[in-house]
Amino acid sequence: MARQKHKPQRMCVACRQSQDKKSLVRIVRTQEGVYVDETGKLSGRGAYLHADPSCWEIGLKKSLERALKTSFTEQDRDRLLQYQDILSGQTLTEADQE
Repeated sequence: MARQKHKPQRMCVACRQSQDKKSLVRIVRTQEGVYVDETGKLSGRGAYLHADPSCWEIGLKKSLERALKTSFTEQDRDRLLQYQDILSGQTLTEADQE
């Protein structure tokens, strides 16, 4: 019988549901600012969100700032909103295909 490989679990800071780490989007606070970490390997304090637009709305209101222990600058917020727009486009495209 094959042994199942351990899959790290992380919690979405917006909806508070745990899921596999690879299925969530990591946001990281570095010395240069707050960025979306698509590789999952940037150093800095990280937090996770689902790729769902509703989780991004909740996260951008306050829970993401609290989880990262920072206040967003205008540039940070713009970067995150741009990524949210990209996710919204992907979500609509996937829904159209079904």
